[in-house]
Amino acid sequence: MTYQETIHYLFTRLPMFSRLGAAAIRKDLTNTIRLCEKLGNPQHKFKSIHIAGTNGKGSTSHMLAAILQTAGYKTGLYTSPHLKDFRERIKINGEMIEENFVVEFTEQIMPVIDEIEPSFFEITVAMAFDYFVKNKIDIAVIETGLGGRLDSTNVILPELSVITNIGWDHMNLLGDSLEKIALEKAGIIKKNVPVVIGETSKESKPVFAKRAREEESLIQFADENFHLMDWEFHKHELKVSIDSTYSKERLSIALDLMGYYQTKNLLTVLQTVHQLQEQGWKIFPEHIHIALKQVK
Repeated sequence: MTYQETIHYLFTRLPMFSRLGAAAIRKDLTNTIRLCEKLGNPQHKFKSIHIAGTNGKGSTSHMLAAILQTAGYKTGLYTSPHLKDFRERIKINGEMIEENFVVEFTEQIMPVIDEIEPSFFEITVAMAFDYFVKNKIDIAVIETGLGGRLDSTNVILPELSVITNIGWDHMNLLGDSLEKIALEKAGIIKKNVPVVIGETSKESKPVFAKRAREEESLIQFADENFHLMDWEFHKHELKVSIDSTYSKERLSIALDLMGYYQTKNLLTVLQTVHQLQEQGWKIFPEHIHIALKQVK
């Protein structure tokens, strides 16, 4: 098949949430597990950061990937949906997955597609994991689709879990209260794996704290350790001043992603980077400043 024929096959042969809504969502991880087994379980062969949340997942994922890449790590990035090109979903060091890999992977997995009838999202997750392993990445930033507990990406054991925030999204799938939605997102919290929460709320904080206790996971709330003191838009940059409980000096950061809401995502990113540093990842202040000026 050509690349265009392959993309047409993926879009039309497989159930897609954007086309079918809830009917395209699988209620368990069985298909993803079976796909990964057919590929030699790539989900166990690379390090990762897992990101869930109602809003800000994409921006947070891109910022973290930029910082890790600038720090010298070969960094995979899996996000969804794409805007123009399917290959936007799967990148290494900012470069999209090659067309020939998409074609070869799809041709290889076709018998399995016929056998288990996976969704479009399940196939793209498996493709990303296989691509990352074959390209020997150092770490991948993996964004969930929706939810967390039953999301296809939730077969990894990450270095760190991140939940940006909780809001009213996909209530027909995730629950009719913020507590129920938080519980679904909290499903990405793993045993002894630290978790960063971006935005604290009275509804979600007890849910996350309880889950972290059950999993014996260190939990950190970004907006309790990093505080936005000032911000302005200047020459196509968002310039912010931030106080941190970890430093006596005020942080001044320029970000090329516009919009005030990016300040909240930035606090999440800074808390995540702090935790990665605590775990031994060699990320220095200059890496953060350079990367955040060129996330796009």
